[in-house]
Amino acid sequence: MSDAEAPEDDAPRKPLSEAAKRALAEAEERRREAEAEAERAKELGGPKGPEPTRFGDWEKKGITYDF
Repeated sequence: MSDAEAPEDDAPRKPLSEAAKRALAEAEERRREAEAEAERAKELGGPKGPEPTRFGDWEKKGITYDF
């Protein structure tokens, strides 16, 4: 790609609509909430690896227990 074909970073952009601005604000808020939830969701002393109850069963040391 030559310099003539490269898009300019300083090119004027079309202004965002109010709906687009609201959508961006909502997405940013969801990201913040997800990050906060990830911090709270850390389990201390829990099992290593994937969640053992992900299939409705409990797996420990290779033995599966059905609920």
